[in-house]
Amino acid sequence: MSINRRQFLTGAATTVAGLALTGCHTVEQALTHSDLGAHPLPPAGEHEAAVRLLNRVAFGPRPGDVAEVLRLGVPAYIDRQLSPDSIAEPDVLTWRIHALGDVLNADTSLLFDEDDRRLVAAQRQARTLRAVYSNRQLFERMVEFWSDHFNIYAFKGQGAQLTVGDDHETIRKHALGNFGDMLIASARSAAMLGYLDNNINRRGVPNENYAREVMELHSLGIQAEHQFNVVRGSIGSTLSTVDVAGSHIDAYYTQDDVRELARCLTGWTSEKHWHRGRFLFDSSAHDAGAKSVLGMSIPAGGGVDDAESVLKMLAVHPATARHLSTKLCHYFTGDTSDALVAQASKVYLQTSGDIKSVMRTILMSSEIQSGSAILKRPFDYIVSGLRALNADTDGGTGIQDHLQKMGQPLFGWPMPNGYPTDAKSWTGGLIPRWNFALALMGDGVDGTKVDVDALVKRGRELGRNAEDTIAELVFARTSTDPLVQSVRRRVESAANTREFTSLMLMSPEFQWR
Repeated sequence: MSINRRQFLTGAATTVAGLALTGCHTVEQALTHSDLGAHPLPPAGEHEAAVRLLNRVAFGPRPGDVAEVLRLGVPAYIDRQLSPDSIAEPDVLTWRIHALGDVLNADTSLLFDEDDRRLVAAQRQARTLRAVYSNRQLFERMVEFWSDHFNIYAFKGQGAQLTVGDDHETIRKHALGNFGDMLIASARSAAMLGYLDNNINRRGVPNENYAREVMELHSLGIQAEHQFNVVRGSIGSTLSTVDVAGSHIDAYYTQDDVRELARCLTGWTSEKHWHRGRFLFDSSAHDAGAKSVLGMSIPAGGGVDDAESVLKMLAVHPATARHLSTKLCHYFTGDTSDALVAQASKVYLQTSGDIKSVMRTILMSSEIQSGSAILKRPFDYIVSGLRALNADTDGGTGIQDHLQKMGQPLFGWPMPNGYPTDAKSWTGGLIPRWNFALALMGDGVDGTKVDVDALVKRGRELGRNAEDTIAELVFARTSTDPLVQSVRRRVESAANTREFTSLMLMSPEFQWR
């Protein structure tokens, strides 16, 4: 089945055109229909449940992963993933990360002579390599989640240098730790202070950007301010009784609260010279007067403790518990049912923000299996394809160029809310996904290769033909599975195994997890 790249691309393009004319899911529909055609139904058996779990806890299954989940059992697998330090990493990941050299040095003061583009490229490469190769898949999922939650645009100011330290000391250090510790680490991060302008927040001329986002995005949630705007006239400015398990949480914050928190944060900046990138509290720039945030009185003269006391209060606030639980439930299960969010919120408050305990609650829930299908974002789509086909990749410019074209360059979202997670934000960019599938199977992604011959050879040793082997790898299901059969019927015109594989990756069903 060996063909040259031009023949392959021509044949694949013809096949896609044929699907557009005769398939049940046309190109036009793929670009406009939010459902993307058929998507996986809730699991019906033990094998299906393992596949669904790996598509949500991990970046999709690699060959052998489903068997490992079935061997361990779901509870044991989840417990193992919740203790990432106990999981050995593959040698290929270790040496590839090591090969990136000092550009990932957590001491950011050593990075300011490096080129911005080189630094960001190295971070993107490392993030991709870990997602593809790491055995600590839940941890890498959490890194992705928190990187969006505490989003920093790497191309503002000295972000290229400072996000290296932020990724290490804020995100990766606390991804499965305590949220309060992570919130304070983020507040002290030179990358965050620079990105949201708190490094210029001084007494008398407070800058409110970070103070606003720390309440609206990082802790209480935007709905809290909206609730305030609706009912302030009758409720007032103090916090009301919280119904943890029920229908509402009152966490009313006002513009005055934002302004007062900004005063607390005056003087929170970073070193500018020998120790660039380290947190600095500049007492000469701090507003030492008395303050009040969300009804919490802060006496005069507290210094750096002014803001830390507010951050600690925000971290354990019921509205924060609900905001984070809602986001985590949506990210991992596709649903935000009142019952699961309430249960996760309750655990959050009982454990004072222990992320691992909250995650165990969510991952052990029935919603991890029965929740709505989740559209893969571009990073998820590319990584899941590489994992399914046991690809060899350096995670470098070849992959990153395709992520750019799909609209999700890592560390490249300018707004503080992080890349969107809803399907509608991504359904307009399917052609770049198809182009990636074509390029991948045409050996057109620099630094990345799929050894189709080796995959087919292994399949033959197990008594399977080439198409069965590829279909089973891509979907981690048997070739007789109804979902797999449905896809195969639509790509019967594929001229060779590589074209067949690209069409498997292009299929609407592979876009979901």
